[in-house]
Amino acid sequence: MNAAQPSSIRLHAGLLSWLVAVLVAMAVLAMPGRAFAHAALVATDPADGAVLTQSPAKFSLTFSEPVSPLVLTLVRPDGSQLALTSFRLNDQTVEIDNPETLKSGTHVLSWRVVSVDGHPIGGSALFSIGAPSAAPVAGEAVDWTLRGAIWVARLFLYAGLFLGAGGAFALAWLAEDWRRGQRLVASALLFGLVAAPVSLGLQGLDGLGAPLARLAAPTVWKTALETSYVWTVLIGLIALGLALLSLAGPAGFRKLSASAALLGVGAALAASGHASAAEPQWLTRPLVFLHGTAIAFWAGSLAPLGLALRQQPAEAKAFLRRFSRAILPVVAVLAASGIVLAIIQVEQPAALINTSYGRLLLLKLALLLFLFTLAAVNRWTLTAPAEAGDTEVQRRLVRSIGIEVVIVLAIFGVAAGWRFTPPPRALAIAAAQPASIHIHTLKAMADLSITPGHAGEVAASMMIMTGDFGPVDAKAVTLVLSKPDSGIEPIKRPATKPGDGTWRVDNLVIPLPGRWNARLDILVSDFEVVKIEAPIDIRAK
Repeated sequence: MNAAQPSSIRLHAGLLSWLVAVLVAMAVLAMPGRAFAHAALVATDPADGAVLTQSPAKFSLTFSEPVSPLVLTLVRPDGSQLALTSFRLNDQTVEIDNPETLKSGTHVLSWRVVSVDGHPIGGSALFSIGAPSAAPVAGEAVDWTLRGAIWVARLFLYAGLFLGAGGAFALAWLAEDWRRGQRLVASALLFGLVAAPVSLGLQGLDGLGAPLARLAAPTVWKTALETSYVWTVLIGLIALGLALLSLAGPAGFRKLSASAALLGVGAALAASGHASAAEPQWLTRPLVFLHGTAIAFWAGSLAPLGLALRQQPAEAKAFLRRFSRAILPVVAVLAASGIVLAIIQVEQPAALINTSYGRLLLLKLALLLFLFTLAAVNRWTLTAPAEAGDTEVQRRLVRSIGIEVVIVLAIFGVAAGWRFTPPPRALAIAAAQPASIHIHTLKAMADLSITPGHAGEVAASMMIMTGDFGPVDAKAVTLVLSKPDSGIEPIKRPATKPGDGTWRVDNLVIPLPGRWNARLDILVSDFEVVKIEAPIDIRAK
């Protein structure tokens, strides 16, 4: 048995134990649970732009997924603000009590909530009492300073997790006794240890819509601790701490700590975020876990390997040989998991161009194509001569690895940008939600729902009752839609009764988004037609 065999056996045994741990962690992450995506607002009551005759007793916000309110504010016509603290969660709807009788003029209902994937979202809805007035200012514009800080903190956290924890694993398993790369890995880990709590605080600021100056406020940290992102930070801190411990001590301890740290990277990423919160969770969470651990293995190995080839090329040959043997299955896992996650999030190819999320994904794919091409050249062209001791090829390989590290950092930057972009999958869920109104008069009332609630081909469903909630045996119902401000005369469609107590109009085309007037002509007898109407908001696609 030659000298290289024991180290090879140890490497294979280590990789086997790592794979077993991966499977165990996947089983934990795949435990049943309710799955959610990035939430989006579907409807408000009062509707955005509505003009009411009297002050409403309550407000409501309906989202595509359940949310947790962070800040609810009513801005009066004079610009003064009223905090809305009394609310109830009813599945996907936030029902908010109105504590006062509102005066005439335009009001703004401003809201900030956090979706189950951990990302805060916010917006405003305008409505008027009596007649519209000059709209008050609901809040500040996008705080680009805060967004920049969130992006930088997320980038440094990625560097700590992938380059730091992944680098510690590479030093423990691939480089073995080579210690000179520890300073570089320790620096990345320290960056991550600082960035993790800072990014959590910034999450609280973003949730409240507060400026950077309020970072130390207790309410900011309380808000951050109530989001699912806290689990990413906590697990990430544990992984970073274990990776730091793996830089010292005997070989067995270092390998055990580094392996746990690498698994912690995948678990931290799977704990929150767009991809891990998407359905079906039994698939997406394990895929995010595998994707994260594969990235950490590959990205974390690059800098120590390049440094070893530069400083001690003779001793680095064993490091290079182990890395080149292990990287192919790791890249296969990385690519396969990434492709499946992208398909789940994007759904339609057109979303790659039509959404910010898709455009960022295309940029990431372009960088990955460059990275994979460079890695393939290194693996199949430069590795063998470098292992044989060709000093010129070793120098070329060092330069190529340096370029790979730069590309990896650029990919981290693109991935951090996803923090501000809801995935097309979530947008599609919101777009598919119906537009609904309740029309109530003394003679009749109706619940009208148009699905999906955006312009294009839709279906309308109507539940007809008397004004005192009694049954109506209508002989016929006609839906009439008009939009005078766009020059669209009434569109009349007779409804059918499928037998489930509702009236339906199928294959209805609504050509434009905006506020439409919906009227129901209800034939209650041969001599009486009851007409009820109300505005309904149709979204753009």
